[in-house]
Amino acid sequence: MSARSVACEVVRRTFEEDAYTDRAFRAEAERAELGERDRRQAMRLAFGTVQRVRTLDHAMETLAGRPPAELQPTLRAALRIGAYQLLFAEGVPPHAAVNETVELCKRVAGLHTAGLANAVLRRIAAAGTEWLDGLPLALRHSYPDWIVAEWEAMLGPAGAEAVMIAQNEPPELSVRVNRLRAAEVDLGVPVHGDPELPEARVIDAPFDVSASAELAAGIIWPQSRAAMLPPRLLDPEPGMRVLDLCAAPGGKAGHLAALMRNRGELVCVERHPGRARALQATLHRFGASCARVVEADVLAFSDDGFDRILLDPPCSGLGVLAARPDARWRGDEKAADDMAATQRRMLTHARTLLAPGGRLVYSVCTIRRAESEGVLAGGRQTLPHRDGTDGFYIAAVET
Repeated sequence: MSARSVACEVVRRTFEEDAYTDRAFRAEAERAELGERDRRQAMRLAFGTVQRVRTLDHAMETLAGRPPAELQPTLRAALRIGAYQLLFAEGVPPHAAVNETVELCKRVAGLHTAGLANAVLRRIAAAGTEWLDGLPLALRHSYPDWIVAEWEAMLGPAGAEAVMIAQNEPPELSVRVNRLRAAEVDLGVPVHGDPELPEARVIDAPFDVSASAELAAGIIWPQSRAAMLPPRLLDPEPGMRVLDLCAAPGGKAGHLAALMRNRGELVCVERHPGRARALQATLHRFGASCARVVEADVLAFSDDGFDRILLDPPCSGLGVLAARPDARWRGDEKAADDMAATQRRMLTHARTLLAPGGRLVYSVCTIRRAESEGVLAGGRQTLPHRDGTDGFYIAAVET
């Protein structure tokens, strides 16, 4: 399979089977045995198309008179990829994008689709990228209206648009060096650090973290710089009793164990059995012998007397949309409000588990007032366009 065929199948599965885009991509890319270059191209096409689907569907309907809902699913996916190339991909001449997508449509949806595909794509190509300038903000950058309204209220129109633009681009690739396994690591590609985060390495060249020997050995872990801030703010010391609530998949728990130098007690709570097992395996790979996994619901966990507590609860994820292209289409405002209510209950309960003189850090990977200041005021908000990393809110409270 070609890179475009893989991207087409990922897009189809995302919208027709409700698959997670990143998981579908890994499966399809492995099945097709794509080389590194084709894998990068397929990922950009698939992720970009899923992110921009609202704009792409609007183009097909208004410019070409073809409502996507009326098209056969595989043809719909292929045309979305073609529209993405025409309107958003750099370095692809319009005539080449049209011809390549027509061939893709013929391969995946049948020879009879060539005429329709050619007509739709040529009309979008004729409108050009200038057509985008006249669209409302949410439609131009392809976000649900409720998310744009949230960001405009929080950051103003200019700030909201900056966040939208940033989260339509590939995120920064960074890893955390696991100091329990190695003091330093040479990945064989250019990297740079962060003075605030000694264990962070931002990778400045193509590098397949998932296939690396360093990941398999537990020496590195893919993690945004923003996600490394909560353990640093918590500042656990060797010998302390530390609690990590909602601990899976384990990146922050492993970071806590390293900061504790593997001395003390680290309790990691995860309610889902499968995630708890995966968390245990990850901690073992890290060499985090001070950690133990407890399978329990946060609100039912009753042990107390912890010197440090990290609460990183489920959230709307509006700060990590660049890495999770389908996430913007999965939730809605009501679901986000329900999450905020759960976050407040979790925080209230977590505070009862702190020992006198203890510290609790609350963190969420979102950009939304109800889930940040609305839960615990006085924290720090990272923003993708300003800080070059994920959008996280991190706040601390002490007893």
